[in-house]
Amino acid sequence: MAAYLLRRDGTAASEAFDFKFHALASTSFLSFRAVWSLSVQFPPLTHTEKHFTTKLQDYFNETNNCSALNVLWLSVCSLKPLDIEFMKRLHEKVNVIPLIAKADTLTPEECQQFKKQIMREIQEHKIKIYEFPETDDEEENRLVKKIKDKLPLAVVGSNTIIEVNSKRVRGRQYPWGVAEVENSDHCDFTILRDMLIRTHMQDLKDVTNNVHYENYRSRKLAAVTYNGLDNNKAKGQLSTKLDTVEGKSPLAQMEEERREHVTKMKKMEMEMEQVFEMKVKEKVQKLKDSEAELQRRHEQMKKNLEAQHKELEEKRRVFEEERANWEALQRQEQLKQEASKYEQFKSSLQSLDSG
Repeated sequence: MAAYLLRRDGTAASEAFDFKFHALASTSFLSFRAVWSLSVQFPPLTHTEKHFTTKLQDYFNETNNCSALNVLWLSVCSLKPLDIEFMKRLHEKVNVIPLIAKADTLTPEECQQFKKQIMREIQEHKIKIYEFPETDDEEENRLVKKIKDKLPLAVVGSNTIIEVNSKRVRGRQYPWGVAEVENSDHCDFTILRDMLIRTHMQDLKDVTNNVHYENYRSRKLAAVTYNGLDNNKAKGQLSTKLDTVEGKSPLAQMEEERREHVTKMKKMEMEMEQVFEMKVKEKVQKLKDSEAELQRRHEQMKKNLEAQHKELEEKRRVFEEERANWEALQRQEQLKQEASKYEQFKSSLQSLDSG
């Protein structure tokens, strides 16, 4: 097992982090956990935020490492305890990218089986390897899926230039052929190279800055605050706001404040919902009252119209009766006048006959 840190300029930096491993030999086993020491060099914390930000930018621009390539040797068909322990200690500090070394010594079937076994053990031991970002670009998603399917990447190393089919390539010469380093059919070196220096370099930097370093900074600030609080209590200097937290770290205090804020927001939300429901009920009741009033007025107007209609009908009936009586009288008068005229005419005729 070997590990290499990759700087931002793409160069390897094995000296960029210090890890010490001392194995205490017993009669039949080695004790790793009790004697393991691993540290990654981050910039020191400073007193002021402005100074801290400047130093942080200078550090990340000059010396920061964005990923760790964990090379797994093919001694066995699974991860060794040393590999597991090392990656557990490393995955919270840098971006871990597992690799399989000397992939040219494996058949394609053996390589695939070894990859599946390694990924299975990484998941079982909850080792955090580099998580590729999700995007809305279908082409990038296909590229990410291709890389994920290849993990851990099987690589071949060589410092020899060989001529194959009138073409100079870097690879290893065997009696049965040449294992080309930059041939994707032979190993995953081109995928690793493109990922580190072309497609995902910026994301590796961002994860280092925004995740790993911020976690380191939070732990350091929590430790400094806690130790400073203890020292102030020992000296009798209890003048800061931190004196009221009874030894709580800033993260714990922030979490407690967050929970209190969430509780307060939920309470306010419930109160607002109650007020809203009350106003809705009042509005609904007002609408119902308005509807009832309109219905009442409608019924009243309907009754008034019906009464007026009946009154008009009665007046019309009386008028029709009076008109009929008047017409009957007029006819009688007319008949009388005609009868009178007839009598006068008859008398005139008789007078003429007698004369």
